[in-house]
Amino acid sequence: MAIIESETELRQCYDEPSAIVQQKIQSRLDKHARAFIALSPFVALASHGPKGSDCSPRGDAPGFVAVLDDSTLLLPDRRGNNLLDTLSNVVAEPDVGLLFLVPGLNETLRVNGTAEIVTDPAILAPLAAQGKPPSSALRISVREVYFQCGKAMIRSDLWNPEKRVPRSGFPGLGRVIAEQIGGIDPDAAQANLEDSYRTRLY
Repeated sequence: MAIIESETELRQCYDEPSAIVQQKIQSRLDKHARAFIALSPFVALASHGPKGSDCSPRGDAPGFVAVLDDSTLLLPDRRGNNLLDTLSNVVAEPDVGLLFLVPGLNETLRVNGTAEIVTDPAILAPLAAQGKPPSSALRISVREVYFQCGKAMIRSDLWNPEKRVPRSGFPGLGRVIAEQIGGIDPDAAQANLEDSYRTRLY
């Protein structure tokens, strides 16, 4: 098995990126990046810390990630599992990567930068949803931002409604966790999860 051990070896396996691809990487959020973020209800958030790397899904109404200026984003931390994987990573290592998706569009937006955790009530108040402000937010200083072409989305056919997996095609998360842990009633675990979706989303 051939293992790549250097960037030089890696580059030998691929073509050089075109001039346009290299030039599209920006250091500021222009009008197109701002518009895309305003349309996006979902972002994948990557971080790295002492225990390794992590990627966390974040979602809410389109535009839930606030653009403060052309180099700063504010990402609310909504109610979750309280493991605090991402936030713990940011405390240790501030580098983060974000991938914004917009339903129906094949292109995505990548933003890389550094984050800090803010808890000032005056900053969190405008991020409130259903009357509830987040416990904290990530203030992200943008280092680079660029649009990713739609090849991955086209190959995956992600937005094709005919490719949607029916709910019956995979067990509910409550049942999955109950079986993984053992000693928990799967039906009760699933009912509790569904109740949390209805009553403890924010």
